[in-house]
Amino acid sequence: MKTIILKGNICHTPECGRLETYPNSYLVCENGICKGVFHDLPKKYEGFPICDYGENLIIPGMVDLHIHAPQFAFRGTGMDQELLEWLKMRTYPEEMKYADPAYARRAYCLFAEQMKKSATTRAAIFGTIHKDATLILMDLMEETGLVSFVGKTNMDREAPPELMEKSAGSAAVDTLEFLNAVQKRNYRNTKPILTPRFIPCCSDELLAELSKIQKEFDLPVQSHLSENPDEVSLVKKLVPEAAFYGEGYDRYGLFGRPASTIMAHCVYSSDAEINRMLENGVWIAHCANSNMNLSSGIAPIRKYIEFGMRVGLGSDVAGGQTESIFRAITDTIQVSKLYWRYLDDKAKPLSFPESFYLATKGGGSFWGKVGSFEEGYAFDAIVIDDSLIPCPHDIGVADRLERAVYLGMDITGIRAKFVNGKPIDMEDLKRNQ
Repeated sequence: MKTIILKGNICHTPECGRLETYPNSYLVCENGICKGVFHDLPKKYEGFPICDYGENLIIPGMVDLHIHAPQFAFRGTGMDQELLEWLKMRTYPEEMKYADPAYARRAYCLFAEQMKKSATTRAAIFGTIHKDATLILMDLMEETGLVSFVGKTNMDREAPPELMEKSAGSAAVDTLEFLNAVQKRNYRNTKPILTPRFIPCCSDELLAELSKIQKEFDLPVQSHLSENPDEVSLVKKLVPEAAFYGEGYDRYGLFGRPASTIMAHCVYSSDAEINRMLENGVWIAHCANSNMNLSSGIAPIRKYIEFGMRVGLGSDVAGGQTESIFRAITDTIQVSKLYWRYLDDKAKPLSFPESFYLATKGGGSFWGKVGSFEEGYAFDAIVIDDSLIPCPHDIGVADRLERAVYLGMDITGIRAKFVNGKPIDMEDLKRNQ
């Protein structure tokens, strides 16, 4: 039995809106699973080595429910465009380059290295249509020690010819070849996820083929939903028979039950779409930073939480300019204040504990028992040294955590990182910083 014991100032949110802090306490892991948080170490653990992190903060690993690996190369640029123009002018030209495996390796090495350095321990990742490049991405993510779903993107219309499959049938063949290659690699932490880009780029024929593959391989699904006004209008033109955007996926069993599904954005979801997501158990990846950068709008996250929907946070690089989920937490809080002030004065702004929950246990639920230090949960943890932040007076653990998130201590303050109870090589991270 492999036992790990961490000591420090431990924080987590076992319920949405309830932040629990345990100053100078112990966090115990057995065989990759949390056994609980203890102020006094139980006698049965006496004699085991203790990793004493002193006054450092110990928190669950961050979960990124939506990020585009090929877009990492141009993050922080093109932020004055809306979604459809941005895809045409920035995203598609970059993604064409991944037809070259050498370029893909060079670019994805940078992405994987940054993900390893970040506070993220689990992520749902988009690749491109290129199966060889996406396998390279999976190889590199496996090397990081992080847990991820990685998808080969599928597209057969409304895109440059270089990024469209020749037909729905050829897209299915490519996807099957990709999945068969994945099975031969015996990854431990990296799994495939079915990835129709979004309805504008996926014909009914393609979605029907992907539906067959989903059933055959029992794959989870990730895509985009109701992100931008122009996108929503385009979907109405392309799929006029669908009652709402999400029905374009749901007709093919790609919108929740039986397929575990992440839909990113959900800014303009109608009541009918919301009800279907709730019925089908769809996860919503809230991407506040991207929604601002691409002028898409503000998703009604308070409504989704009150309805009991499954909500997590996504960085949405490169619509979002950074992979930092700390930044996603603060952006989520800030845009909820704007939503309350300008759109709906009954939609109370999110609190820090609520947004922190979405970044951990909320998104982590896509993997099962993930994102909390409750007994039985996967042991994903981050150790943060916030001593670099000067303060003239004593400050409690809860305030220290909020301050560390708002001031971006995931950039300079990570001292240790554990995924499924296994430490990520921090010495390697330090060499690369």
